[in-house]
Amino acid sequence: MRPIRLPEPPGGFSGVPEIFEGGLYGAIRRAVVIGNGFAGAENQSIGLVRALGLSGRQSLYRVTRPRGGINEWLHWLPVSLHKKLEYLMWRICGERRFEVIVKGQKVMPRSVETSGLSDVLEADANHIAKMARETFEKDGPLLVVASGRDTISITSSIKRLAPDNVFVVQIQHPRSHLNRFDMVITPCHDYYPLTPHAQKQIPRFLRRWITPREPPGKNVILTVGALHQADSAALRNVASAWHDELAPLPKPLLVVNVGGPTRNCPYGKDLAKNLAGMLQNVLWSCGNVRISFSRRTPEKVSKILVREFSTNPKVFIWDGEGPNPHMGHLAWADAFVITADSEACLCNWC
Repeated sequence: MRPIRLPEPPGGFSGVPEIFEGGLYGAIRRAVVIGNGFAGAENQSIGLVRALGLSGRQSLYRVTRPRGGINEWLHWLPVSLHKKLEYLMWRICGERRFEVIVKGQKVMPRSVETSGLSDVLEADANHIAKMARETFEKDGPLLVVASGRDTISITSSIKRLAPDNVFVVQIQHPRSHLNRFDMVITPCHDYYPLTPHAQKQIPRFLRRWITPREPPGKNVILTVGALHQADSAALRNVASAWHDELAPLPKPLLVVNVGGPTRNCPYGKDLAKNLAGMLQNVLWSCGNVRISFSRRTPEKVSKILVREFSTNPKVFIWDGEGPNPHMGHLAWADAFVITADSEACLCNWC
């Protein structure tokens, strides 16, 4: 596998951002990654920093959204407003009345386990911007890389507070105000609604509501799928780390990655039953099958697959305990089955 290479800017891109005029490695010597707690988003930012040769000079901050109880119904709010609303409701209602979770049709007390602690610092725009300004003379400009909806307000605030001291890269389309960032890196399928093929499928009166509404600008870089950390060096290292567990397995090794529903890719029992049936049809040709679920996988889907394959000696199902085998699977698998919500399945029109 070849090392990751950043794509060239789209046609019409003129000039180079001032922060890179002296050459990337001469200008940028440090980076801040702002995550949202989801591996799929954070790995894209970390992968970019790694590709730029800054993996040993990065700091990780995280935007944490309140979870559990009524918070599960408020995830559509901007994260800053969500936090303020949670605090207000906590003060009004009291801790015991507010901390409930909905399980099925019953309301139950929320477990303490839903509010675990993290050793990653909370992302604070004022703190990061101040640090960038105060250390600029000594360490040069600060590269800020973030991915995910909850990070947008933080990164745009950092750019507003320290415009001459940071270079802000937002991964995944922020849906509006692209000029708030120095660079936006987004999969080309985000612009699918603007293609001729998509325009034929979308009624004219709905087109103005489909985002993004504009073609890529000069600060937008399109990628075929999502950024990641799986370059050749990483795969060599992880192949060694997972050798004892995966190398002895009978070949061919088939890995099944099951994600979760999206707006354009609904999940239900029918999908699980169809997937189980297809796997049963090819199981005879496999030496070993390993199934992994994501945290977005609906329980009704995972239960069907677990019930179908948990007693089969050829099949291993990762239950979420212990190290995540995803990178090990990338290094050792002979074939993959990936549900259609994955980035790998969304770029065939590019």
